[in-house]
Amino acid sequence: MIYSLCLLLIVVGLYGAVVKRNALKIVICLLIMEHGVNLLFVVVGYRAGGSPAIIDAGTPIAAFPAGAVDPLPQALVLTSIVIGVGVMVLLTALCIRLHERFGSFDVAKMRRLRG
Repeated sequence: MIYSLCLLLIVVGLYGAVVKRNALKIVICLLIMEHGVNLLFVVVGYRAGGSPAIIDAGTPIAAFPAGAVDPLPQALVLTSIVIGVGVMVLLTALCIRLHERFGSFDVAKMRRLRG
């Protein structure tokens, strides 16, 4: 069920990025797609009934990997969120500059105004 939600977010974001003509809506659709991929990474690393990836004094080392949640996807998602915020700011600034130059967010009008 949760995998279908991830797939739905990715497909909706991809559809919007391909179909929309407004530059800001394209940026928002790319962010929706990014959130779907991040959710997919978190779901893949989840283990039902798993413990946090912290070794306590009473935990035997040999039994730890079998019961712990994988921390690598969580670290990748945190890195992806930070990179995604930077990309979002850059794309938003680019959209603002394009609006100042062409007077519109419509990418079809920007293509016609080459010069």
